[in-house]
Amino acid sequence: MVLLFTSLYLTNDLHFSIGDAGFIMSFYGAGSVAGSYAGGWLTDKFSYFNTMLFSLISCGLILLLIIPLKTMWPIIIVIFFYSFAADMFRPANSVAIADYSTPENRTRSVSLIRLAVNLGFSLGPAMGGLIAIKLGYKWLFIIDACSSFAAAIMLYAYLPRKPKAAPVVKAEIAEPKSLSAYHNVPFLVFILLVAIYGTCFFQLFASVPQYFSKVPKYTEDVIGYLLALNGILVVVIEMPLIYFIEKTRKMFAYIVAGTLCIPVAFFILKSGEGAIMWAVTYTLIITLSEILAMPFMMNYMLSISPPDRQGQYSALYSIAFGLSIIGAPLIGLTIAEKSGFDNMFTFFIVTGVLTAVGFLFMGKKLRKT
Repeated sequence: MVLLFTSLYLTNDLHFSIGDAGFIMSFYGAGSVAGSYAGGWLTDKFSYFNTMLFSLISCGLILLLIIPLKTMWPIIIVIFFYSFAADMFRPANSVAIADYSTPENRTRSVSLIRLAVNLGFSLGPAMGGLIAIKLGYKWLFIIDACSSFAAAIMLYAYLPRKPKAAPVVKAEIAEPKSLSAYHNVPFLVFILLVAIYGTCFFQLFASVPQYFSKVPKYTEDVIGYLLALNGILVVVIEMPLIYFIEKTRKMFAYIVAGTLCIPVAFFILKSGEGAIMWAVTYTLIITLSEILAMPFMMNYMLSISPPDRQGQYSALYSIAFGLSIIGAPLIGLTIAEKSGFDNMFTFFIVTGVLTAVGFLFMGKKLRKT
């Protein structure tokens, strides 16, 4: 809820320019990158359970600090440390998925986690839009902090602790599959493509709400409903669809198809000129991109990560999305301010096509090897 409306809070409530809002929000991504790295290290060093618990408690506490702030750099510092704390959760959560699932049901496990996240994304934007109008933006931060504390309590109370793997597993460390993530060149190329994909996709939260607010002049509640539609569609469609298509074992085919939805969605939004029908159509297609691409991206990462380096591989995967959270507002809102939203849409249409081509060639090369 906070991520979706912070950009609007900065421009509408604190009266920063669109470019300044993009600059400030890029530090959310910087904190995400640092937090993802720290989360991967802590997960390998300690445990995914303790890392997730610490992340939830600390990000709730830090979030409350933003409420009295009015100037740029104090806000940047708090946003950085909030995202640092919040994104420690991602690598730990990825390792937990691998630990609690099997290779046969891993994609469905990923989709089930995404279903839970998108249930929040269904309620969050709709609630956030109404809260912003009725109570003010500051209550968004208070309620979101409370949700972090509630999640920490539920995690501690209900997640069963699994014993650590037997020491016998350590004997396999010397095998080739235990290659460091930082020396695995194909995986690093994959991470780069994921980061570019994420930069395009996260315009949904970075620049598109600004477009809706500034061009067709939708109110916060309408913007919230459009973003909530994304979460609702993922909840309703993804699990049944993934259950059907995961049996084909064609991970990169679905990643390419999902990536190609990005330029199609932006072309529709650009052509629609602010009409609500085209805004809804954009949301439908960008959601299809997420449903097709993201579960299989994560499944590929989990499938090639060796047991003793799962935190490392998961951290790099999370860092890819952290980099995209940096790039999404910084690139999108800067282009929008300097050249207009139409040129911004064109940029991401071209970038989306090139990214899909990159995934296509990578998939072909992996099949050959």
